[in-house]
Amino acid sequence: MMYLIFKEYFKSPWVLRMTAAAVVSFLIVMLLGPTLIRYLIRKKLGDRPEFDHATLNEITRHKSNTPTMGGILIVISIFVSVLLFADLRNMYIRMALFAVVWLGGLGAVDDWIKLSNARVKPGQGKPTRDGLKSWEKILFQIGLAVLLAVFMRAYGANVEPAQKLYLPFLSEGLALPALAYVLIVVLTMVGSSNAVNLTDGMDGLATGCTLIVTVVLLILSWVVGIAEWAAIFQQPLVMGSAEMTILCAAMLGSCVGFLWYNAHPAQVFMGDTGSLALGGLIGYIAVVTRQEALLLIAGGVFVMEAGSVILQVGYFKLTKPGTGMEGKRLFRCSPLHHHFHLGGWAETKVVVRFWILGIIFAALALSTLKMKGGEPRPAERAASAPTQPAATAPAEP
Repeated sequence: MMYLIFKEYFKSPWVLRMTAAAVVSFLIVMLLGPTLIRYLIRKKLGDRPEFDHATLNEITRHKSNTPTMGGILIVISIFVSVLLFADLRNMYIRMALFAVVWLGGLGAVDDWIKLSNARVKPGQGKPTRDGLKSWEKILFQIGLAVLLAVFMRAYGANVEPAQKLYLPFLSEGLALPALAYVLIVVLTMVGSSNAVNLTDGMDGLATGCTLIVTVVLLILSWVVGIAEWAAIFQQPLVMGSAEMTILCAAMLGSCVGFLWYNAHPAQVFMGDTGSLALGGLIGYIAVVTRQEALLLIAGGVFVMEAGSVILQVGYFKLTKPGTGMEGKRLFRCSPLHHHFHLGGWAETKVVVRFWILGIIFAALALSTLKMKGGEPRPAERAASAPTQPAATAPAEP
């Protein structure tokens, strides 16, 4: 919408549009935050921490009834900012808007069922705090990822390069069959969405870590979307992906605004509404920019959090085969932030130290951009032009 105005009256609209998207997204969260928090309190839509660890339940008891579903602010602010300042002719942007509504809606349904006691325990007739079942959420996440993978492939003018996996330290991408490409998209988006969701267990933790990763993705979107920068850093040129910088800017503004209310002691939690949407967008941007592998480094904190849950559950099951006895645990509790919390670290110390780790991982990810083997090569068109030529030609940075 505002894209055409910026393009018409400003010589270099990109930075201005990014700034505007970030500022508007921030202001939406800041202005609507108090109203939403009061509404959630009035409706008694507050979370009650319930863990399989008595000590953890005790030390988190003060968080009971903190308003949840604050992710509504995140979803609305990102959607409105992107709608205002991104080029809506760009198919990547259209798919991003579709993804944020899909995942935000999925998370909102899960939060609502959980917080309103809408689900009844089988055979007991009593309401439960459980939301959607895990398989239900994953099914919808996979469905979205498959749709987006097929969509990106269908709008590809050159399918073969688009289906390459680019690894750090390698100058050429690894060609993928169509099925493998779809699988990579599914694993990246579903994994990222759930990893952010698992990380959202302490005041400001997921929000701060998302901010850090989004900065990396903004830089990567700029690099792979502009021919000159893609050539300098020996990255694939993904036509149209530079528009992802507007999405990243909107996410940054939204997260900064939300952190104002989510910092310790939190006035509101984002819930699955925010965490599933933010995580899914992180994965989506990584897929668009062909940086799925680099996301594993940049999002190292999310990988640690999700990995700790997988290891904990797996080890627990392996140590109790047919014994009828309780299995063993690798960590005091998972996800990993609870392990350190139970070890005596204050919540704020865990959060700040994880932020520091996030910054280190982000720096490591960006440091790989020039660490490529072989001679510098011209930017390779790794993806299709998903929009009309006027919308996808690299704009002046």
